[in-house]
Amino acid sequence: MTRITKIQKDTLDPKFNEFYSAVENLLGRVPNFYKTFSNSPFLAMAFLPINALAQREWQGTNISGKIKELIVIKTSHTNGCKYCYAHNTSLGRAAGISDAHIKAISLNEYANSSLFEQEEVLALKWAEAVTLNKAAKDNELFNELKSCYTETQIAEMTILCAMFNMINRINDSLDVDLEDTTEIDKIQRSLVLEPKKMTHYLTWLSNFWQREYPAKT
Repeated sequence: MTRITKIQKDTLDPKFNEFYSAVENLLGRVPNFYKTFSNSPFLAMAFLPINALAQREWQGTNISGKIKELIVIKTSHTNGCKYCYAHNTSLGRAAGISDAHIKAISLNEYANSSLFEQEEVLALKWAEAVTLNKAAKDNELFNELKSCYTETQIAEMTILCAMFNMINRINDSLDVDLEDTTEIDKIQRSLVLEPKKMTHYLTWLSNFWQREYPAKT
């Protein structure tokens, strides 16, 4: 059971209603992760754009949703984070990751599997290396990665993996409750991010911040 209170919609301070609406618009639902994270509302509000932009597929990213979810699934499995693993195997299915893919990743049988393209195998290996903090010394893997991916893509992949290491730690440390399958699967409708939704949220957040902390003249 979650160690700290989940901030439900009906107990949310009304001034944060737009934030919860944005979580649902950008991530498909308001998961227990955000309900827990929202005990620190300003950090949660600032983190949402990074979460959505790093993980979802949209015009400003250089990595497919499938590659992103392979990274997130491998990171979460390596850390043993059941919460993130459940949510992202669901989102992964929307991105084209089959149950056979998921099983191979979970059994660590992906490296020589015909199910995966070479760039997918390298993304999985990189996610594991970053998560285990072995990437810094693995020059052979990094050089292989550079043969398939641009530096921009490698930066995005590393940021995404590092971000989910943080999310894994939060969910595990606070023992965030896992929702039922119907609720989890709502994540699938958020595979592709619509930039106009992010524009709406960032505009609201900027205005909200200025109202809360007006600049001194």
